[in-house]
Amino acid sequence: MGLLEQCEAAFGSPDLYRVLGVRREASPEEIRRGYHRASLRVHPDRAEPDAKEEATRRFQILGKAYAVLSDAEQRAVYDEQGRVDEEGEALRGERDWQEYWRLLFKKITVKDIEDFEKSYKDSEEELADIKAAYVDFEGDMDRIMESVLCVDYTDEPRIRKIIEKAIDSGEVPSYKGFVKESKQKMIARKRRAEKEAREAEKTKDELGLGGEDDLKALIQSRNKDRKKEMDDFLAQLEAKYGNNAKKGGKKAAAKKGKK
Repeated sequence: MGLLEQCEAAFGSPDLYRVLGVRREASPEEIRRGYHRASLRVHPDRAEPDAKEEATRRFQILGKAYAVLSDAEQRAVYDEQGRVDEEGEALRGERDWQEYWRLLFKKITVKDIEDFEKSYKDSEEELADIKAAYVDFEGDMDRIMESVLCVDYTDEPRIRKIIEKAIDSGEVPSYKGFVKESKQKMIARKRRAEKEAREAEKTKDELGLGGEDDLKALIQSRNKDRKKEMDDFLAQLEAKYGNNAKKGGKKAAAKKGKK
């Protein structure tokens, strides 16, 4: 079975961009962050014992998808012809995909998390991310709230005001899905968030704190109502403080592309 068939079987789509959750026009850095977000969700180290085999299979498929899209020549072939070179260097069978992942993403510290939270909220960067998410998802508040970093359902009124101001000023278009969102959809979103908060609290109690390296447990403990955003948060932090920091360039925050 080729890579595209594997993607469809494991993720419901043969589209490599969709599998990584990025736009077809995504920059190399956006593709890298998309891969990180997607792979965090299925990383074998986070899977239950009875789900580890399936998680490993999906993790390997994500690694292959990223290997193709992160290679300029392979990506060009895929974009133009809709196929991948199964025999090429990017998809060589003997690659250790977990080691490949570790080389790409450096571990971060608790201080990095705290520093990022303090500097990000109400920043120009957050403002740009909110407007970008609004446009990317055509005003769908469910997806906007899932995409923007460091927010929970209590931030929704603030996020809405930012978007409304951007619409009034002409910075972003007015989408019907946003301006005419039903009260039922808003209530359903709040209920989901509250349920996730309860589940996160239970998970925190079960996990406890395993030291600084156990970032998942730490973030669940400190942000019990932010379980849904955790993987995106980690991806953004590692993009900011990991390998890319060595290049000295300030990177835009993670955004999900349309699906």
